[in-house]
Amino acid sequence: MLGSEATWSAKWAIARRELASLRTEKTIVLAIVIQVFIAAFSSFLVVGLVSLYDPTSVEGGELVVAVTGDDPEALLAAAAERDGIDARWASDRSSAYSAFEERRVAAVLDASRDADGRLAVRVTAPDEGIGTTLLIVELRGLLEDVERTERASSVDRLETVPLAVPADAGASPYFGFTYTVLLPLLLFLPVFISGSIVVDSLTEERQRGTLELLRVAPLSLADVVDAKLVSMAALAPVQAIAWLVLLVLNGTAVANVPALVILVAALALIVVGAGVAIALVAPDRRQAQLLFSGTVIGILVVASVLPEHPANTVAKLAVGSATSVTWLLFAGYCLLGAATFFGVRWGVARLEAESL
Repeated sequence: MLGSEATWSAKWAIARRELASLRTEKTIVLAIVIQVFIAAFSSFLVVGLVSLYDPTSVEGGELVVAVTGDDPEALLAAAAERDGIDARWASDRSSAYSAFEERRVAAVLDASRDADGRLAVRVTAPDEGIGTTLLIVELRGLLEDVERTERASSVDRLETVPLAVPADAGASPYFGFTYTVLLPLLLFLPVFISGSIVVDSLTEERQRGTLELLRVAPLSLADVVDAKLVSMAALAPVQAIAWLVLLVLNGTAVANVPALVILVAALALIVVGAGVAIALVAPDRRQAQLLFSGTVIGILVVASVLPEHPANTVAKLAVGSATSVTWLLFAGYCLLGAATFFGVRWGVARLEAESL
């Protein structure tokens, strides 16, 4: 019993040492500060970032475009029904392009019909800048609306009737950005940071030779690795709780908070466990970090072929619209996290036995 108590006391001492050493890691501290800023001022950041890729999300964000050509009615009608674009008729093509050159309009849409009665639209837009990207996104939506209208008007000439397009739900862009971008970003970053920290910690211990000094009675190498793995993996859900609290204080409703924290803990065990294995195999810090980065990329590639991406799992849990697939993947991540922990512990114990 005393030996067990001494072992746990020694493990706790190593864990405290690991957490205390983070204060000297300026890069890690800066990353945490950035996350705190994002979570604490999420409501302001969401407004600013959403307005970049969706000009209609803020008042006065409409883009002025000139419509000219022989058959502009379809474009003008579609623009009138769509937010984000202020289409203005220009009877004279030269005046429309002059307004574009003088930057009084963002683009020129020249509409005309060919001999077969098909509508052709020639778009003139700036060739560079973030404004061009935003403009193209809006114009693409406008042209898709025109295309649907044209197909609907020509349905009597088709051999088969096309399927009806579902009506636009009109969801707020803030909602989508918050739950599909901001929340997964805040929950996944601590996971990857914890994995990177444990790689640096173990490789530095090996290079300095202090890892052997930690292997004093009653601790084994497996006990030392356990302490480092658990302390770094526990850091991610603690940060996740802090970010979720800050988001809630900013007015963002988050459902299934316990499940989200458990999910972050499971992912942290997976990533940190992979970092521990890499650090014990690669003796050099640079090589270990390179292998860890490649492993993380590999994990992301594997995640992309799953029935549901982890970011979508986080979003569905946070919104409260989790499906059976979401819960099955959640259980799978938890099982994989536990398997990773025990697998790493078994591998370290075997490695230590072989070295004796």
